[in-house]
Amino acid sequence: MTFSSYRVRVPGKLLIAGDYAVLEPNQQAVVVAINRYITVNIEHSSENRISLPQLGLINVTWNFDDKHIQFNIVDSRLHFIQNSILIANQFLRENSIPLKPIQLTIKSDLDDPLTGRKYGLGSSAAVVVAVISSILTVNSIARFQPTLEQVFKLSAIAHLLTQKNGSGVDIAASTFGGWLAYSSFQPEWVLNELNRNGSISELIMKSWPNLNITSLYPPASLNLCVGWTGEPARTGPMINKVEKIRNHKLYSNFLQESKKAVINLIRSFETKDCKDAVASLTINRNALKMLMKTANLSIETPLLKKLSDLAETFGSGKSSGAGGGDCGIAFTENEDYAMELKLVWEKAGIIPLKLEVSKKGVSFTEYNCEMSLNEYLGLGISS
Repeated sequence: MTFSSYRVRVPGKLLIAGDYAVLEPNQQAVVVAINRYITVNIEHSSENRISLPQLGLINVTWNFDDKHIQFNIVDSRLHFIQNSILIANQFLRENSIPLKPIQLTIKSDLDDPLTGRKYGLGSSAAVVVAVISSILTVNSIARFQPTLEQVFKLSAIAHLLTQKNGSGVDIAASTFGGWLAYSSFQPEWVLNELNRNGSISELIMKSWPNLNITSLYPPASLNLCVGWTGEPARTGPMINKVEKIRNHKLYSNFLQESKKAVINLIRSFETKDCKDAVASLTINRNALKMLMKTANLSIETPLLKKLSDLAETFGSGKSSGAGGGDCGIAFTENEDYAMELKLVWEKAGIIPLKLEVSKKGVSFTEYNCEMSLNEYLGLGISS
């Protein structure tokens, strides 16, 4: 029998500039969506089920009431998904949209296929955006289509409930796609509003103080290179260390230098000045070195330092995001320099990743199948 099924695809991200500083009010970051994706296949089901074959989780069922989502197993890897389902369901109920039982099958391209180690491309944020988009769209398809702003704010709330901190910059990239200039909402304000009122619908209709998301368009000759160190990074403990030195005078100096780097980078995109874009990355790296010293942080591991030092021969380079492992990035002014840099990285034990900008953010498609997706895909998902 032929029936409709659905697919949601959400890109990962790379933080280009404004790392750590973006957590503060009136600070900006530049982020880009990349062409590695979380993909969710959705079909109607007799009960709510979710499968993550790459994690060995097959047909996990869930039940829910007004305030809780209960899986039939206990697994910490489901915490982000749990809060995503909770927030999406609450939003739909507040808007009198009936909930249909569904089967979600999730695949990630944001990890190394050989080892399963994360690249640091914002996998938790992308999963949250993907699950919320899936539930909203498949349940409301006959009533209304959720806007990208609604998806972003609902995803930010779910991510915040799980992690308790964060800027939402990775959620913005996964939702809107392309290059973005981003200023963060304040997490404390969002959580206080949620606790005070309790209405998800009212909260996402409000203007969130400080939040600003603007599309950027880089100079045509600018090349973005990405190298993976193979080392895992733990963001939470590093952010906690930064929290402890926020009143330090040198932390204020770091924020000033980071702001300078990001403003210069945004201006270089607007004026199509490739040399200025390359220089801005160096300014941001120097600001992060200042933060490393002040907070006793290992943002630049030995491999990330080597990655960045080698990049400066051909342009500029720095860590991406919290650092401490995962990926680093580089800017070069032409493709020949980019190719040479990747060869030098390989010789130094750094793996160049074949990544491009994903101009689209979250995307949704509907199609017809003659058989169950589970039967057709064997619980896998074609790309």
